Amino acid sequence: MPQVKFFYGDSVPLEMHKVRVVQKLNLRTVEERLQAMSEAGSNTFLLKNKDVFLDMLTDSGVNAMSDKQVAAMMEADDSYAGSSTFTKLEEKVQELFGKKYYLPAHQGRACENIIARSFVSQGSIVPMNYHFTTTKSHIVLNGGSVVEVIPTEALEVNSENPFKGNLDLNQLEQLINEHGPEQIPFVRIEAGTNLIGGQPVSLANIKDTYKLCQKYGIMLVFDASLLADNLYFIKVREAEYKDADIRSITKEIADHTDIIYFSARKLGCARGGGICTNDVDAYNKMRELIPLFEGFLTYGGMSVREMEAMVVGLEETMDFNMVNQGPEFIAYMVGELQKRGVPVITPAGGLGCHLNAMEFVKHIPQEQYPAGALAAAIYIASGIRGMERGTLSEDRKSDGSEKLADMELVRLAMPRRVFTLSQVNYAIDRITWVYENRHLIEGLTFEDEPKILRFFLGKLKPVSDWQEQLTAKFKADFGDSL
Repeated sequence: MPQVKFFYGDSVPLEMHKVRVVQKLNLRTVEERLQAMSEAGSNTFLLKNKDVFLDMLTDSGVNAMSDKQVAAMMEADDSYAGSSTFTKLEEKVQELFGKKYYLPAHQGRACENIIARSFVSQGSIVPMNYHFTTTKSHIVLNGGSVVEVIPTEALEVNSENPFKGNLDLNQLEQLINEHGPEQIPFVRIEAGTNLIGGQPVSLANIKDTYKLCQKYGIMLVFDASLLADNLYFIKVREAEYKDADIRSITKEIADHTDIIYFSARKLGCARGGGICTNDVDAYNKMRELIPLFEGFLTYGGMSVREMEAMVVGLEETMDFNMVNQGPEFIAYMVGELQKRGVPVITPAGGLGCHLNAMEFVKHIPQEQYPAGALAAAIYIASGIRGMERGTLSEDRKSDGSEKLADMELVRLAMPRRVFTLSQVNYAIDRITWVYENRHLIEGLTFEDEPKILRFFLGKLKPVSDWQEQLTAKFKADFGDSL
């Protein structure tokens, strides 16, 4: 694989692109940031983007498009049915994944809705390497439950295990034998387990899981939304594939799955998604729901312009110098924060840099949402918007008590080809300052709490005036600096 070594000084990630179009950013004063956070109910999701300097909330739909993607958007065929743009996209999916049937959908959670409605029923059990918030909600709403079959090291905060996203096959087989394969509509593997630090799954584990599923006649469903990062990790961390190209790794993954679905807001750097399979019965079952929930079968709720961009974006994902951009910048950020003693999840995964809030603000009880409080503190200190991935991202139990998360993380997403190294270094500097002043941070409590996916819309308030105290300390240390 290509490498760039620096003759003098430490190696740093190298941008494999040049900037041709720019968008102005705003860096508000610390007092303005405090006011914005208060108005947002201490929920970074509710911040207005005009008040955000570096938006590290997510990589979904905010990755930079290439010049070729933008140019392709002008070729779109706007036909409602039978669009040639759809045919182009269908053929690209067939080429890369080797799946005959493709169903378009407007994004990944739409795919989850179709899959859950098609295969999950009352009492269903869906094993997976880790749940994602919307995935779990769709399964539960259709009467099923999620069981995570993961090895203990998956939840180790600091580890040298290169594939903490792997399934535990012994646990999986025990679960199948305990409940019977007829109660398990499918097993789900998520590329780059989102809620435990973007940790990848090995190709060997995918192949072994597929073999076990075949033994019991159970479908293997693969969430490929974060496939790009996972492809990078397979190539650089899995010895068997160090000389394989990205295209062949992709095809081998697809050959060992029954259904693949993805959000193109992540995979392909466009706004759309889809489901593909070689199983005609599964295809026909899901196909009926596309016009009902998404749109006609040749657009599925997507703009045809985005579909054109998606075709190019999927092809560009086969380029190692594209898929390496996220993981290498994330690894740099994780490494620099480690040098400064800031607690982070290791090894560095995909999607973003993940701060370990359980250690960062260990004085805050989980019932007071330490990761949410830390995300609010980071915004006040820097204008950087991250995302809480902890207890706040869980829904309450049926008895009203909290479902305490396995991990309390603040995810600082690294959208592909968006941030410069100086912006990443700014983030490192401000997060280090927050860590050195972590004793000032206290918890949050709900003011307005939705019953489902509360982390999207809920409003919270600080348990004390700690946000004002943090602002005063920032002013004391930085003066008039932003």
